[in-house]
Amino acid sequence: MKSLLRPLALVLLVLAAAAGGYFWYQSRSPDGEVKYRLAKIERGSMASVVVASGTLNAVTTVQVGSQISGQVKEIFADFNTPVKKGQVIARIDPATYELRVNQTRADVDSAQSAVAVARSNLIAQQAELGKTRVTLLDAERDLERKKMLVDKKFISPAELDKARTVYDTTREQIKAVQAQIQVSEAQVQSALATVKQRESLLRQAQVDLERTIIRAPVDGTVILRNVDAGQTVAASLQAPVLFTIARDLRDMQVEAAIDEADVGRLRVGLPASFSVDAFPRRSFSGEIKQIRKSPQNVQNVVSYTVVISAQNSDLALLPGMTANVRIVVESRDNALKVPNAALRWRPAGAPQAQPADVPAQQAGGQAVQQFRSRLVEELKPSETQQAKLEEIFAESRQKMARVRDLPKDADRRRQVERIRGETNARIAEILTPEQRPAWERLLAESGGRGQAASGRVYVLENGEPKAIDVRLGLTDGSSTELLGGLAEGTEVIVGVGEPGRAAQPSGGFPKGRFF
Repeated sequence: MKSLLRPLALVLLVLAAAAGGYFWYQSRSPDGEVKYRLAKIERGSMASVVVASGTLNAVTTVQVGSQISGQVKEIFADFNTPVKKGQVIARIDPATYELRVNQTRADVDSAQSAVAVARSNLIAQQAELGKTRVTLLDAERDLERKKMLVDKKFISPAELDKARTVYDTTREQIKAVQAQIQVSEAQVQSALATVKQRESLLRQAQVDLERTIIRAPVDGTVILRNVDAGQTVAASLQAPVLFTIARDLRDMQVEAAIDEADVGRLRVGLPASFSVDAFPRRSFSGEIKQIRKSPQNVQNVVSYTVVISAQNSDLALLPGMTANVRIVVESRDNALKVPNAALRWRPAGAPQAQPADVPAQQAGGQAVQQFRSRLVEELKPSETQQAKLEEIFAESRQKMARVRDLPKDADRRRQVERIRGETNARIAEILTPEQRPAWERLLAESGGRGQAASGRVYVLENGEPKAIDVRLGLTDGSSTELLGGLAEGTEVIVGVGEPGRAAQPSGGFPKGRFF
């Protein structure tokens, strides 16, 4: 078997080498000159788009739980059932809670009887007090009478002492009865407090009994049912979720995960469109309602949740669908466009081209200085604002210097976008309302990046490539807006090779089909 594979591998290598030589030869004219692929700089519409995926959800989703434990006796709602606020959707077996209500109601009756007994005792003590007071008045009159008789020596002093003893004893009896009355009043208050306590327990038992009836808290549609009739639910530290109700499926939202490199370009109110796999030929529209500041870190990739409104008047969209979101950040109707292939192409021996979307901080400091000069010239910042701008740009330069040390281009690009977004946000915070229109115009002219990008293309001059530095703006991935450097109709080099074949950038092995 190995003896057959070796000749086959040798034949494939020879064919590959022959094909490579053929394409290299075809890229040159008969007299040895290189054939260049050219493309014209044209005008047209273009847009800078942020693409992401997200999940469709109802704007308001309510989880209906149970605050009590018991066996589910009846279910009155199922999946997709429309419900109204207060509608009964389930019932838990109420037998245990009915017994508890009856028991607490009997306790209330017993406590009220105790109040009646305590009040009767109080009334009896008050009557005793009245009787003792009458006895005291009689003893007082007898004492006064016997004092007069003793003074006239009609009776002995011993009779007077007996009358005085009866008077003092009756007076002390009044004090004892008054103390008993206070005790009876306290007993009445205690009995009344017991009644209130038992009534509270009765109300709690009645509330628990009422909670055996599960009602819909809002108008909506049941999108999830977690229980069946006969199932036992246990409410302990956390209420078990029985149903999930979407409040209004005609008004939904998309929660899209936006990469940190793109979130700085978004703002509330931007229009967005999205599609779902269930309706691949249909486009849905909405706008950004919220940019949540809570980051999501998944495998060292940081993203932010952006909430996009989604009208669903025909109820075609369902919760949980995956939405492919497209957000147009900036657009141009009549922009000069240069192909990104022209920005990437370099003749043999020339330094590698910067990507079309790399900002001026990486491409060079001249564009940054130009942008800062325009910023000062058009916004006319005050001395305080100028000092803050210097501080912001200084911090941005330090962060950019650290970004250049990152090994991967993708990581550098994400960090650059994040730093740029932070810088633009800080600049916007220090501007006055009168300065904001000019700032928005500068952002638009620089492709929404806040700083103009620069690039280099090559044109043919006397049959040889000539480098031209250009200023760049918006990019849509295949073309980039040309802000300055070349005029419409100028032909730029996008590669080498025969007309009709794909352009071949220099510095790489020619690509082609071998079979």
